Amino acid sequence: MKVLIIGSGGREHALAWKSSQDENVSEVFVSPGNAGTALESKTSNINLDLDNFESIKNFCKEQDIKLVIIGPEQPLVQGLSDYLSNHDINSFGPSKGAAQLEGSKTFSKDFFTKYGIPTASYASFDNFKDAHNYLRKINYPTVVKADGLAAGKGVIICQNEIEAEDALVSIFKDNAFGNAGSRVVIEDFLEGEEASFIAVVSKDKIIPLATSQDHKAISDGDIGLNTGGMGAYSPAPIVTEELEKKIMDEVMVPTVNGLIAEKFPYLGFLYAGLMIKDNDIKVLEFNCRFGDPETQPILFRLESSLVKLCLSAINDDLDAYQIKWNEKHSCGVVIASNGYPESYESNKEVNIEEYEDTEIKLFHAGTKMQDDKIFTNGGRVFCATALGNDLKEAQEKAYNLVGKVNFDGAYFRKDIGYKGIK
Repeated sequence: MKVLIIGSGGREHALAWKSSQDENVSEVFVSPGNAGTALESKTSNINLDLDNFESIKNFCKEQDIKLVIIGPEQPLVQGLSDYLSNHDINSFGPSKGAAQLEGSKTFSKDFFTKYGIPTASYASFDNFKDAHNYLRKINYPTVVKADGLAAGKGVIICQNEIEAEDALVSIFKDNAFGNAGSRVVIEDFLEGEEASFIAVVSKDKIIPLATSQDHKAISDGDIGLNTGGMGAYSPAPIVTEELEKKIMDEVMVPTVNGLIAEKFPYLGFLYAGLMIKDNDIKVLEFNCRFGDPETQPILFRLESSLVKLCLSAINDDLDAYQIKWNEKHSCGVVIASNGYPESYESNKEVNIEEYEDTEIKLFHAGTKMQDDKIFTNGGRVFCATALGNDLKEAQEKAYNLVGKVNFDGAYFRKDIGYKGIK
């Protein structure tokens, strides 16, 4: 069978790599892909117009694609999964209606309130004046969020009213996040430790994936600007069995049942970004796809078939699927372009030392092939991922792999996994 992966990042490289391991899969296409997916066995890149759903459908029909896995959020919010499913193409990803959980923070916060899902207090505004007036009524620090999709960068933590006003000016007047900033959500700042809880969902059926924790801040010690993620590890010690049950009971089950009640039954990866403090949980956000960089360390531990897992969900047979994990720990360290998440230079030639260890893997993200050479092509360029008997060993092996990668301006945090080790 043939599989199509939509997307170009590290998440999509990991999805393609894992899909290609299925003995029933003969070929994996990735659109648009990156240098890593171009070099992977049984895998090739295809340059489809992702805004032209008909062209994607035609390619799937011509190639007899049996499964499409949609990686990034934008095509999901635009309704690609609905379109393909309506043309009898197996598409793994939520409908346009369900993807509003990620596509609009106002929708998600209102949804949380309606269905009793724990989250921070908030208010939503579609103009600068009302939002600005609200700043005088709240306590600080506070969090200002662009309502729409902002590639993980539309969240601004403000220590005082002046910083909050600057955030509103940036969003409403300077148009820093484009249409994503046509509304803002202002919510209470939550203290605690963040964790990622990702599951495969099919209507009311839920299979939790291995727990994970990522590091969003650009600098060591979790300080500085928020990014799409500078590294992650799995499992996350903070998510105990007791806490996992609480997350299922208080967050995941009410969410999938609420979506059914709203006539948007969910199919796909569902990612809850959580704040945990003293065994109390609150939802920071939902993502309607696999997280990046959590995908890389999680899939590196998955021993069962990703393709069969996705097809089981599509065929409403998820409760019969037995998922199997490697008991080892995994750690993934993102190597970024200097200047990310703000301005950075691309098109830097990359040199990678060869390695044979099957317990390490360099997943590509912002890379491209040019004249049989690899060049940088984005902010987050690689995720160096490794397995270890414990998190410390996995961390050491991941950083050893980082040392095998060289390009002008390469930047990485030096402490990924420290929370889990501590």
